[in-house]
Amino acid sequence: MMEKKDPLAKTDTGTQLPRLAAFKFASCDGCQLSILNLEDELLVLGQALDIVYFPEASSKMNPGPYDIALVEGSITTKEDAHRIRFVREQAKVLVTIGACATAGGIQALRNWADVESFKQVVYPSPDYIQSLKTSTPISEHVHVDFELWGCPVDKGQLLRVITDLLAGVQPRVPADSVCLECKRRGNVCVMVAKGLACLGPVTRAGCGAICPSMGRDCYGCFGPTEGARNGPGLPPNTASLGRHFHDGLHLIPVEVLRRFRGINGYADAFKQESERWEAKK
Repeated sequence: MMEKKDPLAKTDTGTQLPRLAAFKFASCDGCQLSILNLEDELLVLGQALDIVYFPEASSKMNPGPYDIALVEGSITTKEDAHRIRFVREQAKVLVTIGACATAGGIQALRNWADVESFKQVVYPSPDYIQSLKTSTPISEHVHVDFELWGCPVDKGQLLRVITDLLAGVQPRVPADSVCLECKRRGNVCVMVAKGLACLGPVTRAGCGAICPSMGRDCYGCFGPTEGARNGPGLPPNTASLGRHFHDGLHLIPVEVLRRFRGINGYADAFKQESERWEAKK
């Protein structure tokens, strides 16, 4: 069996620290702020790596190559599509952070609409707006080594991914659903007790069940579940949840559609389920 090589391993005896860069595409900057929210941990990380490109935090913008590239945001323009290919060429490891980079983000709602008509209504000179018809995740344009979901990403998970990469191991984050986080916090199920259309059963853990803990239904900020709980490669059972929303909670088809077509609506599992209900409108 061939030994798996550490992509960050140095081939010489130098003491140069691994170089980290953070890039922004179409997004709100919230996931980059999660990096800054590491605060004291960020100071410790600064001793283990060299942050050479991070416009959100510093005017120091050094050219590549980079050992780790953190990428926030979706691809919405031709310039974005060209720039992400350049980033990929310069990065040993590319990690997408947040819903926009991993699933197209809230702006991917335009993928089901007529962008040209929006431009005509919103902008006085729409000819100056150069935009693609769709907002797409980074993985549709280049190879992605690891995806970190969330809106925004959880800073604890972000720290774990970075430290795992520095240690030369494959990053691992929870693959369970928000329901498990609710159980850990002792929450009463809002779908059972209040009849709310909660996406917790099909949404991956990571937020700490913030919304259910406040008596609200989950909006799917961390994207669809996957992994060990559902079996390797198997999608979450969105079809069963959608039927419960309709038959058990008496939502009409367009309301079921809107539940799945949100922040991570362009993620495959949510996208397919929303389109099934769109056909029933």
